[in-house]
Amino acid sequence: MALYLLLVMLTACAAIPQDLSGKMFTFPQQTNTAHVRLTTSRQVLRAVTVCLRSFTDLRRVHSLFSMATPSVANDFLIFKDGANDEIDLWIKNNHVDIRGQDYKLNTWHSICTTWDSASGLVQLWLDGKPSSRKFISSGSSISGPIIIVLGQEQDSHGGGFDINQSFVGMMSDVHLWDYTLSSCEIQSYSDRLKFPPGNVLNWSALSFQTIGRVLIEDKQRNCY
Repeated sequence: MALYLLLVMLTACAAIPQDLSGKMFTFPQQTNTAHVRLTTSRQVLRAVTVCLRSFTDLRRVHSLFSMATPSVANDFLIFKDGANDEIDLWIKNNHVDIRGQDYKLNTWHSICTTWDSASGLVQLWLDGKPSSRKFISSGSSISGPIIIVLGQEQDSHGGGFDINQSFVGMMSDVHLWDYTLSSCEIQSYSDRLKFPPGNVLNWSALSFQTIGRVLIEDKQRNCY
């Protein structure tokens, strides 16, 4: 009974929102276990905007953001496709390739992705520059229970991790909205100007759990 109460207390503590302003998640090694699970009470998403910043030297494929439900492993996935210039976007197990992306190594990148179930259109913004808008999936919402993971790619609901798809590097400023941001709002995010914080996930009030070797560190800044 005491152990059960301790587990309940630890879970409750993990769910308390934290202000991660000026912080970053560091994933220092490739594993098939280490990840961050982001917590939300939302169970239905008719539209999505995800924004985050990432830094890595990986040349292989790796996951940047993974959302899954019990019936759909790739409900919303941002996935870097190896050493080429493509980023793959997956919505409800359908995907499109976004080509011509200047995803440099050892550089902080701002990555935003929008999707709306009414139109079915998806778009990627890398460092404030938009991709072509493409049709991917329409007519149905993302319906939970939703599990969101950073650092790994879900091949099943909350699991099925592959070490060769794990993220190694740093991530910060993760936000999720239940609507599509305007191009000006995305530009403001990329330029670190004032923008509306995520109403589903907010980096300044983030509920999450870290599993395995994931560090929370001060974000490194240029010194002049």
